[in-house]
Amino acid sequence: MGFERVDVVDRHRDFRQGRNLCGAGLALSLVVIPPADVRAQSAPVPDEVILSELSVTGTGPASERADGPVAGYRATRSATATRTDTPVRDAPQSINIVPRAVITDQQDLRLTDAVTNVSNVTPGSTVQGRSQNYLIRGFATQVFAVDGILVNPAINFYPVERDLVNAERVEVIKGPASVLFGRGDPGGVINIVTRRPTLEPTADASVQGGSFGFRRFQGSVSSAIPALDGLAARLSFAAQEDPTFRNIGDNTNRRVFVAPALSWTPSADTRVYINSEFTNQRTQYDEGLVAVRGSVPLDNIRRYYGEPFSRYYGEINGITLRAEHDVNENLTLRQVINGQWGAFNLFTARATGVNAAGTQVTRRDASVDSRFAAVDTQTEAVLRFDTFGFAHTALAGFEYTNGFRHPYSQQGSLAPVSLLNPVFGAIPGALGFQADLKQKLELFGFYVQDQIVLAPGLQLVLGARFDLGTQYYFNRVPTSKTQPPEQSLFGASPRVGLIYRPIEALTFYASYATSFAPQNANLLNVVSPPPETGEQVEVGTRIDINPDLTLSAAAFRITRDNVAANDPVNTGYSIITGQQRSEGVEADLTGEIAPGWKVIGGVGYLDARITKDRIYPVGNRLVGVPAFSGSVWTTYDVQAGPLRGLGLGIGVTHVGQRTGDLNNSYRVGAYNRVDAAVYYDFDAHYRLSINVRNLTNARYIEQPFNQFNNTPGAPFSVLATITARL
Repeated sequence: MGFERVDVVDRHRDFRQGRNLCGAGLALSLVVIPPADVRAQSAPVPDEVILSELSVTGTGPASERADGPVAGYRATRSATATRTDTPVRDAPQSINIVPRAVITDQQDLRLTDAVTNVSNVTPGSTVQGRSQNYLIRGFATQVFAVDGILVNPAINFYPVERDLVNAERVEVIKGPASVLFGRGDPGGVINIVTRRPTLEPTADASVQGGSFGFRRFQGSVSSAIPALDGLAARLSFAAQEDPTFRNIGDNTNRRVFVAPALSWTPSADTRVYINSEFTNQRTQYDEGLVAVRGSVPLDNIRRYYGEPFSRYYGEINGITLRAEHDVNENLTLRQVINGQWGAFNLFTARATGVNAAGTQVTRRDASVDSRFAAVDTQTEAVLRFDTFGFAHTALAGFEYTNGFRHPYSQQGSLAPVSLLNPVFGAIPGALGFQADLKQKLELFGFYVQDQIVLAPGLQLVLGARFDLGTQYYFNRVPTSKTQPPEQSLFGASPRVGLIYRPIEALTFYASYATSFAPQNANLLNVVSPPPETGEQVEVGTRIDINPDLTLSAAAFRITRDNVAANDPVNTGYSIITGQQRSEGVEADLTGEIAPGWKVIGGVGYLDARITKDRIYPVGNRLVGVPAFSGSVWTTYDVQAGPLRGLGLGIGVTHVGQRTGDLNNSYRVGAYNRVDAAVYYDFDAHYRLSINVRNLTNARYIEQPFNQFNNTPGAPFSVLATITARL
């Protein structure tokens, strides 16, 4: 994501008071560069001296950049909500940030674990053990962004579990964000900000081992490349084997992730960043537990209704080039080009029903081969100017997106198994044609935004985006007669926000935002499905309890139209339902309570229901959405004495009762999970940590999805990590 260098509030002060600004974020910057207005007031400095200064990075809030590291648990700047490097307190919507320090202390191995530190964000589905989905403010989202680039617009789920070894921070903007991201779900967008290369040599590596045979090795190394001034590289990598507590036979889940990155600063005004990521994953296809008679039995959380031959392979690759140039102190130009490609295939046993007696699970065998690719380009200009005493930071951009997917599926017969005592060994039946889906989506997006300082402490944010393009969607099934034409698409996504800060430590805001998303669900016999739309009204506040601790709170209502949901008749397909609504409140606390005592957590309440529908009962709760949820994680590092270097952490996660389908035919119970950690820094270079998950060995369903897909949470488990740093 591109980041503008000077936030509108500080810029307004600079114009009025002549203050110098330091530490403004740069999207493509390898290191901290003084803002253009500071450079304009300073004498020219030789390039070699500039590079020497750039190799030093600060650690406090004053030196934080939207694309850089965070000191502790509280981030103060972000670009996810505005595409400019803006203080979090000046964002027109709720935004929560999980820094790398939290990921490290918790030893988060899944993106799901990182985002559940955020209020009103809960796990949605593992997509049969293949990937990760989330519920943000009551609505499911199956895709996310990396450095501001959403994944392929045609795919309906990310084909692998996203690794976090190259994640500098994980940011969640809540509510519709189509004004900047284009297509997107109304609940919000998760954006992963990657770790940038550094001129100063740095390196870290970790070896991990844990319960159920878990093994992992990860690392990241970064340094300047002497051949060219201003050129630096980073290589992040991870490889893991994870049989999990659900392991059947000798099947082991394996994932390899490699992320090479380059950053080049040929001059103080020009920055280039190239990030690439390659993931290869082989896992057991696992639908989890089956619901029967209104609930999901938890007497045996290892119970498996597939077969040992049920396997999945997925891969996804991506390369992003972004270049940014300061034409002068008032104008910055930015270009981003991204390419993504990949494939997945599976051969598995799938549950299709439960017999009337509730004693057997009927099944079928299934095969899917899918390939996909996409290209995304963003061209942006950021202009800083004053009119009638108002300071403006204006953004204008154009985005072109073109993506396709082509899954081909087959199915056959397979013997049923006992509900309570499944026995493996069924012979797969001959596969026959099921469906042949071809989808192509091409979109042209035009967007503008203006961050206006109306007066000290008062800002207005105005934005609008217009997306137009075409979608070709054809799902060939045995009953298909004709091939449909391309469908024309158009979406308008306005946003308006007002931010008021009566005193330095207190901020209030109110906003209206919308979303637009072409359908990418697996629909049966549907020609030219209508795009999904959403709108949100939100009011909120942020208060700095102390200089390092911030409490934020918000109330909101989101309305979602033309939503796709699981087809209650045709298993494996979706249908377009009517309207859904989610409204609620939430609060989040992040930062440092006292020296060495850090905290991150949030609590939320949601009322998420069907409001209009021709198939499902109006008033039913949405799938997997708890009324109450919350989490808190806190650590303490001993500051002095013989125990200095010792750290302790403990966390509690609460998720309330949830319904498993839109019919509300079954429910899964609430759960409380307790996690803990102890770690010891021998010096600045070595750390030993022990993390315990589910300390009380609670039995629970983490992710209900439908009657045959209910993922149980892991039992008591231990993870040991040895980390070495340069």
